[in-house]
Amino acid sequence: MAVPTQASESMKVQGAHDTLQSASDWDWLKDWRARGWQRFEQSPWPTRKTEDWKYTPLKSLVGTDWSLAEGGSTGQGVDFPDWERTVLTLVDGQLVDHDALPAGVSVHLLSKADAQTRARFEQRLDESLAGEGRLFNVFNQAVLAEALWLEIDPGQRLEKPIQINQVISTAASERVIPVRVLVDVGAMSEATLVETFSNEADGAVFINPVTELKLADNARLRHYHLLLETGDVRHLGSVQAELQSYANLDSFHMALGGTLKRKDIVVHHRGPGAELNLNGVYLPRGKEHIDYHTTLEHEVPHCTSQEVFRGIIGDQAKAVFNGRIHIHKHAQKTLAELSNKNLLTSHQAEVDTKPELEIYADDVKCAHGATVAQLDKTSMFYFLSRGIRREEAEVMMSFGFINELLEGLVDEPVRHLLRPMLASLFAKDDDLARHLI
Repeated sequence: MAVPTQASESMKVQGAHDTLQSASDWDWLKDWRARGWQRFEQSPWPTRKTEDWKYTPLKSLVGTDWSLAEGGSTGQGVDFPDWERTVLTLVDGQLVDHDALPAGVSVHLLSKADAQTRARFEQRLDESLAGEGRLFNVFNQAVLAEALWLEIDPGQRLEKPIQINQVISTAASERVIPVRVLVDVGAMSEATLVETFSNEADGAVFINPVTELKLADNARLRHYHLLLETGDVRHLGSVQAELQSYANLDSFHMALGGTLKRKDIVVHHRGPGAELNLNGVYLPRGKEHIDYHTTLEHEVPHCTSQEVFRGIIGDQAKAVFNGRIHIHKHAQKTLAELSNKNLLTSHQAEVDTKPELEIYADDVKCAHGATVAQLDKTSMFYFLSRGIRREEAEVMMSFGFINELLEGLVDEPVRHLLRPMLASLFAKDDDLARHLI
């Protein structure tokens, strides 16, 4: 039997595309999806010879006849107790509820856009940051059912964070959930955006989210992107960002649980003085697979980026990290640093890490590095010699590996949410968990 080589032959998704096209009454959107579908059909299916997918096989997507999620009516998702915020809840990719929006903030839905908003959506999607040829960005375009566009007017300083609470319902088994979130932060504005992903479903699910962040001149955005789904979930998506002059993006990413998670993060420095802080943590267990690919495009002078990702890989799990910094010819006076550290807590655990620097300017300061290690025997002996049980020592040493990044989170409610989750991963009983909470 011939092995399928094209993406559309390998993934059974033709029905999802056809369903959308027949239901749509918007000719431009049909054409836009059709262009995406044509590109998807022509795209080769990644193999181990495909550099970007060398360590992440996609066999868990093959063999299921994926249909389009219809949108669940209920779903609680992730809650942050005692944190005042504006919550927009999407169930299976459809907006089902949202709080009153603060002044200077507006939300548009692709499915409910009037004629005037449709024209603006058309322009916004045509200049989409996600149109960079990555396979699952193309797939998102081909089967996109809904897009949520969040606009923050210039000069706004939002006191409350905005949470986009994405939930996979129990009705989503063997469904594909494509969704696109567009966030435009106006000049001189400040905001906090929290994106959470969780699931209530037990069956196989494929979620394909794309987030696009555009920061205008002197805009500041604190951004959390938390992949908290567990079970038989495949999460393949991207975060794309564009920073104009003196914009500041502080972005934290976390991934745990799920059959397969792959996140492509691409940040473009488009204006001088733009600053980026990009931190992340990934914690696969069992036979889970988590893959982060990051690309920092320094296109103009006098920009800064600091990137730190850390992974703790246990059992028979696998992690992949590929971090690339690209300094363009005219990006003089760039400061860019990348660090990736990994801890293996099992002899069967595996990580593939690849930091990259590509520099075409001669007046820059750049550094990158990666490490892979196991629990330090000397440190373990230190704990044991002082009467601390091995189990307790392993918990403290493992959690200490990522605790610096957690403690660096500005918003305390996010730390309070994540610590119990991590405690359940690291500690087998409440006695051990006391070291983490």
